[in-house]
Amino acid sequence: MSSDNFRDILAFLAIARERSFTRAAAQLGVSQSALSHTIRALESRLGLRLLTRTTRSVSPTEAGARLIQSVAPRFEAIIDELHAFEELRDKPTGTVRITASDFAANTVLWPKLSRLQPKYPEVKIEVAIEPGLTDIIADRFDAGVRFGDQVSKDMTAVRISPDSRMMIVGAPSYLENHPPPKTPADLTAHECINMRFSARGGIYAWELKKGEESLQVRAEGAWTFNSIYLVVDAALAGFGLAYMPEGLARPHIKSGRLKPVLKDWSPTVPGLHIFFAKKRHSSAALALIVEELRYRR
Repeated sequence: MSSDNFRDILAFLAIARERSFTRAAAQLGVSQSALSHTIRALESRLGLRLLTRTTRSVSPTEAGARLIQSVAPRFEAIIDELHAFEELRDKPTGTVRITASDFAANTVLWPKLSRLQPKYPEVKIEVAIEPGLTDIIADRFDAGVRFGDQVSKDMTAVRISPDSRMMIVGAPSYLENHPPPKTPADLTAHECINMRFSARGGIYAWELKKGEESLQVRAEGAWTFNSIYLVVDAALAGFGLAYMPEGLARPHIKSGRLKPVLKDWSPTVPGLHIFFAKKRHSSAALALIVEELRYRR
């Protein structure tokens, strides 16, 4: 097989991964027309159609899917080996893609990494805000950041924050017209501001704990968001009770804009962790970021 075929297969894999000629062309740094010509030439040489194109999407044919299954792992292994050689250079380089909640990105990632990155200009950092859990391997992220109890056991995880207490809070204007709940069961009579992990995901259950007793409450209300900061805004505006990390609630409690309720039922959750796959070759850029984020008491 000629070297042209190797380059063309890499182009095909990029299109199959992105399901788009536009995104694949941008990733490869070529024009869409040049990429289309490359795929037509590859299909002509192989005598097989590899992609089905419609006005809205691109998907592999049966032959294309077989090619992906057979060659993609081998190409990824070669790329991993080449990355390992790149890490022999003095300075960390490359792009590190991280998926995180908005809370993690605002409270830990941005404050620390905004100071780190200017010292290492060859390191690029991409942070994708995802409220729900993400398969970092399938979605091609280098790492993810979530609370410790949300991290899969097959991942390497490093703590980046202390444990966090969760609280239920409401604005004085709301509590003036709605008697504060005395038990978790009383929450059914309240407007509760909710979080949904993703467009197709479920609403986040409020996890409560008092001593050895633990409960999950499916609170209901008129407002649901996929951003904890919008939950805070809605609570401050008096639209209902909200469940949030103490770190977000504390400044507003101190100022009197929010009041805690059911304080005896406030659970402590494991701190934020950065996690990544257990690979043979770790990126020096990722290692640098992990060390910068590592929580030190």
